[in-house]
Amino acid sequence: MENTDTPKYMKIAIDIAQKIYNNEFKVGEKVRGRSTLSSKYNVSPETIRRAVSLLKDMQVVEVTEKSGIYIKSVENAYLFIHRFNAKNNVKELRQKIKSLKKEKNKLEREIDKYMDLILENSIQFENINLEDAYEIVIYSNSYIVNKTISDTEFWKHTNGTIISVKRKDKMYISPGPYFRFEAGDIARIICSEDDLNRAKNYIQQGIN
Repeated sequence: MENTDTPKYMKIAIDIAQKIYNNEFKVGEKVRGRSTLSSKYNVSPETIRRAVSLLKDMQVVEVTEKSGIYIKSVENAYLFIHRFNAKNNVKELRQKIKSLKKEKNKLEREIDKYMDLILENSIQFENINLEDAYEIVIYSNSYIVNKTISDTEFWKHTNGTIISVKRKDKMYISPGPYFRFEAGDIARIICSEDDLNRAKNYIQQGIN
């Protein structure tokens, strides 16, 4: 299991270890020289040196001065591959946890947003006479057409609360944050008389 950001020398070491484990290289067999390997893998001799050094440290190969690189152990080749995969699995799990934490933080922000909406609506409904509600027609060119209540942040911009929306013969009581406005809707809102024009202007034109 190789990660895209795995260094080249590590990938080469793993590839050689795989060949040893798959019996493509026999124990005691001499592997081609570093210059030949560098051509085969299309990398610098230094990259090959680092790959071979890893395998030597794990007793997978034996490097003899002036003689070359010899296969030493199939078992150690397996252990080398196993350790690499285990380490890579941990790295991928950490990346997954990091990604999940980002999603969790995003969800928490969404929850906070809707909790604020609930609080705002609760405050607005305290000591309010529903008979004082105003009706505002939402025309096809209105700013809030095709927007949700959450999108509009209605209370924030108008100090008014939408208590219902009439759509043809259907009445939506206390529409939720995902309710989407359509042309022809009649919104029933509660606000002070001073804020009524503000609410009408916002519904029609948005923020000026």
